Amino acid sequence: MTADITIADLDHTYPGATTPTLRRVTLEVPAGTRTAVLGPSGSGKSTLLSIVAGLSTPTGGDVRLAGHSVLHQPPHRRDLGVVFQRPLLFPHLTVAENVAFGLRMRGTNRAAIRRRVAELLDAVALPGYGKRRSGELSGGQQQRVALARALAARPGVLLLDEPFSALDPQLRGDMRVLLTELHRREGSTTLFVTHDRDEATDVADTVTVLLDGRVAQHAPPADLFRRPATLAVARFLGGAGNAIPGTASAGHFDCPLGRLRLDTDHRGAALLLIRPAAIVVGDHPGDNVVPATITAVTDRGTHLDIQATSGGITLQLTTGPAAPLRPGDDTLLWLPPAHLGVVTP
Repeated sequence: MTADITIADLDHTYPGATTPTLRRVTLEVPAGTRTAVLGPSGSGKSTLLSIVAGLSTPTGGDVRLAGHSVLHQPPHRRDLGVVFQRPLLFPHLTVAENVAFGLRMRGTNRAAIRRRVAELLDAVALPGYGKRRSGELSGGQQQRVALARALAARPGVLLLDEPFSALDPQLRGDMRVLLTELHRREGSTTLFVTHDRDEATDVADTVTVLLDGRVAQHAPPADLFRRPATLAVARFLGGAGNAIPGTASAGHFDCPLGRLRLDTDHRGAALLLIRPAAIVVGDHPGDNVVPATITAVTDRGTHLDIQATSGGITLQLTTGPAAPLRPGDDTLLWLPPAHLGVVTP
């Protein structure tokens, strides 16, 4: 049965350290959903997952699963499945025995174990691999077995600590698709830790950005990228390429580009943020069309990186490779209101 996760005012400081690893972290993960905790190295994300798993102890706050505090419960009583960066398979056991390990510890009957192991090996695209040992598998295959083992006992919560970071890019993409399919099939509430922005948005319903041990923003992926809560979040997500100073008021933003329409009610001195890929070259009916002059064009093969100036402001944008633009060209740029974020400088 799936369980919701509640992390309340969680603090953590390592013994002897002067700087906290986690600072008043609060997070809700509804039952059956997937949340990615996204942050750079040293942000505290793996420590957070370790506390939920029962492998580390916080210095303050609480962790509740299905509404009940689990801080004083050992890991094996928390109804969790856990997958780490390394598969950590038992080398002396076969693939089938690795997947069956948790079920055997629970005293599940042999026939049920055989059915569940076969079902999961099919689900992770490893049918017929049951008699092999981990040393005969590739890294990606080992991680698939680790996923199957974590899900075998149908845990209420699945915890994943950067499980694909050691794999090559193509394999990481395949594993993201597999994880999504497994979630659709199994339904476990999932908490996924990663430093990879694409990975977070691919596998999660919501993303929690953790910076310096604090929750900087918690939002669906599209909202996170279109409307970062702070300049620090925008920079981490790579969306601070265009940060335009001005003043927001009553659904508008006055800046050197002119008066732009906003879909937010932010007020006061602010920075307007828009990702380079969101700027559209050419005229468009409605608001937020500004004249600009192209100052640089770099052909990246799959796209063009373009620099333009408007109202004394330098803008970065990207377009398709066939756009007929050259330095010195005058053009119009559309800044879609839905893609404009506003943050306090």
